[in-house]
Amino acid sequence: MAFEDIYELYWQKIFRLCMGYVNDTELAQDLAQETFIIVWQQLPKFRNESSVGTWIFRIASNNCLRQIEKEKRFAKTDLPINLEEKKQESMEPQIQMLYQFISELQETDRIIISLELEEVKQAEIANIVGLSESNIRVKIHRIKEKLTQKFKENGY
Repeated sequence: MAFEDIYELYWQKIFRLCMGYVNDTELAQDLAQETFIIVWQQLPKFRNESSVGTWIFRIASNNCLRQIEKEKRFAKTDLPINLEEKKQESMEPQIQMLYQFISELQETDRIIISLELEEVKQAEIANIVGLSESNIRVKIHRIKEKLTQKFKENGY
């Protein structure tokens, strides 16, 4: 498969996966872009031991996890009181809230639900995160319950 085809097919999926991790549009775009740089560099070495999608999702999730680790190492400074963080305005409020709730989940749960939302098969999710397929099913059910509860608590 040509890089251009992979990019076209997976860009939105990888961007949404990154959004689930970081809940920041610009950072998610940067992480998605970094993912595709790695894919482009590593594509000649890809051995078809898994599907291209599984391989790309694994690269993206590792990339996002590295970003989260970086953020933990470097304390963030507080913004001046008169500044508010800017968010992408074009997203519907419920979708923004969903990304917010996903970003508050534990790291493994973030990747699992983000991949589930991208309609990645549960067997593939299990392969990406290194858990059994039955464990993935249980986790997805519990994550959905958590997210539903958060929506209810926030009046949706």
